[in-house]
Amino acid sequence: MRIYQESDYQEMSRRAAGIIAAELVRKPECVLGLATGSTPVGTYKLLVEGNRRGDFSFKKVTTVNLDEYKGLAPDHEQSYRFFMQDNLFNSIDVVPERTNVPDGLAQNAEAECARYDALVESLGYADLQLLGLGRNGHIGFNEPGESFVKPTHVVDLTESTIEANARFFASPDEVPRQALTMGVGVIMAARRVLLIASGEDKSEALYQAVCGPITPQCPASILQLHRDVVIVADTAALEKVAAAGVSVCG
Repeated sequence: MRIYQESDYQEMSRRAAGIIAAELVRKPECVLGLATGSTPVGTYKLLVEGNRRGDFSFKKVTTVNLDEYKGLAPDHEQSYRFFMQDNLFNSIDVVPERTNVPDGLAQNAEAECARYDALVESLGYADLQLLGLGRNGHIGFNEPGESFVKPTHVVDLTESTIEANARFFASPDEVPRQALTMGVGVIMAARRVLLIASGEDKSEALYQAVCGPITPQCPASILQLHRDVVIVADTAALEKVAAAGVSVCG
């Protein structure tokens, strides 16, 4: 596990975008695992700028997103498909048919989860999987629980996650209560994992993920067992990790 400490959100985004750009240059036909939420927005903006400059291309890339709200249509402004189109896909040269997000409107959600797992497996899993970090330690929508769930599955969102996501909706009542998410087994099958975190409100979750026990009560702690994890976080998010004496790169 390598940890890069950046001064602020912008520098965190710059470092993360550089790591993804290097993967695109190294393997133009790579499989990118992508995340949603506020944290990767700056990274995606920089990737759009680099693509427009011609620094790298997405033409041969296949993308697989971590999750989607259950019950939201792809064109719903708060769906994760819409988020990806708005923040990345519509502004780069990716082939639309090679972008994959779970179908939140599938009549049989369990069958959709199985289909998505089969798809990701057929691609050889992600070459690079981008992750954000929830304040309760979730990755994707893998919430704290009694055990790690390996396959893609339907999850009941915790109240803390619903509260954190309510700012994107007109009211908390509009936040979906369930989502389809890659399980930790699918995430851990990625060749490389890039986790990004920003802000003081992520410092405890990041500390538990890096320094705490490996437990499903902090789903991100499973990354301690991955062979190639890179964490890029700003000073505020790394406050408790740094205080614990963990080595970080500047």
